[in-house]
Amino acid sequence: MLVIVLLVSFFLLLFIGVPISFALSISSFTAVMTTGAIPVINLVQKTFRAIDSFTLLAIPFFVFAGNVMARGGVSKRLTDMAATLVGRMPGGLAHVATLSSTFFGAISGSAPATTSAIGAVMVPEMEKRSYDKAFTAAVVAASGTIGLIIPPSNTMVMYGTLANASVGKMFIGGVGPGLLMTAVIIIINYVISKKRGYVGTERVTAKEVATAFKNGIWALLMPVIILGGIYSGLFTPTEAAAIAVFYGIIVSAFVYRNMGWKDFIHVLSASASSTASILFLVANAHIFSYLLSSEQIPQKLVILMTSLTTNPTIIMFLIMIVLLIAGCFLDNAVAVILLTPIFVNVVQAMNIDICYFGVFLVFVLAIGQVTPPVGLCLFVACDIGKVSIEKISREVLPYVGGLIVTAILLVLFPQIVTWLPSLTKMA
Repeated sequence: MLVIVLLVSFFLLLFIGVPISFALSISSFTAVMTTGAIPVINLVQKTFRAIDSFTLLAIPFFVFAGNVMARGGVSKRLTDMAATLVGRMPGGLAHVATLSSTFFGAISGSAPATTSAIGAVMVPEMEKRSYDKAFTAAVVAASGTIGLIIPPSNTMVMYGTLANASVGKMFIGGVGPGLLMTAVIIIINYVISKKRGYVGTERVTAKEVATAFKNGIWALLMPVIILGGIYSGLFTPTEAAAIAVFYGIIVSAFVYRNMGWKDFIHVLSASASSTASILFLVANAHIFSYLLSSEQIPQKLVILMTSLTTNPTIIMFLIMIVLLIAGCFLDNAVAVILLTPIFVNVVQAMNIDICYFGVFLVFVLAIGQVTPPVGLCLFVACDIGKVSIEKISREVLPYVGGLIVTAILLVLFPQIVTWLPSLTKMA
């Protein structure tokens, strides 16, 4: 009875337009107060415990660090550096957008933030070179998803907290899929650009290359410091996030000199707002998941799936289908919080490494960032490129197909994720 009331009230609230954070909370308390199955005080305690986590401290720090670097003029320097590497290829500016997103994703840890920061720089430039507006927006949106996979990743922090998995190990494991993702998107850019006749940029001089790398190297050192410190065991992911904030302030304020006191106050305000939204969502989704677990829904799903097959590969493909569907309708953070407690039980029963599965889960949900009707990166790119969701949805289809093929490769060849972590002290 509790599960029925919980799910019916949740979907009813979503249908009438209630924000998902409030829908999770209201449906949870409605189910408990209606059925009396669990004391209400339990939900209050679970809400507090959900965010009472040292690991979750990494999220506000990474959000703050990403906002500091974005406000500090990092986006333009990264795109300049990327242009010297891939700009001359057919469809050069599309490749620059993708490579820049990889660089910026290694700073922001967020797909929408990456889409917004790189899109603001690249969309006007691509339109000046007569790139189709819908194609331009699709490239920026698809490339923005790299921000969820390439470390650091706020979504991986959430999964690690929920699944009791090593966040540092997941960060290292995200490098391989993130680079593969970049390569796949660049290949798709190249094929489409050759077909449509999009040419590369002009030849750059050795002096221009040196200047671009000199300006951009300070930004790229941030992920090196983060991963290097975690890899060596010098500090935890949460401590790495705090160091990233300190480093970002130094670079933005004193090296690039693009951030004054007014900018700093703006960054503080934006970061506080983003953090509050994320943690409010985490707390409410946690009690929703707790109620599902109290009715043994995860355990029943394990029994159901293992009764169908005991082949881990087939299980992973079944989970991938569920995640692709969920990604179309749920924000990645919501999906991670709701689905992690359910699927972790399944993969553990199949003896699948939970860190590998965490990277895979985040990767597949990242595809949902560019699939209607709730693809957040699509809407960010639509706003920047001034193009309709219908047009960008058609242009993004090749990228969605390419990312699904990449996800299939992660199932068939888990070493893409596990090889680098196996070399670290966290293995």
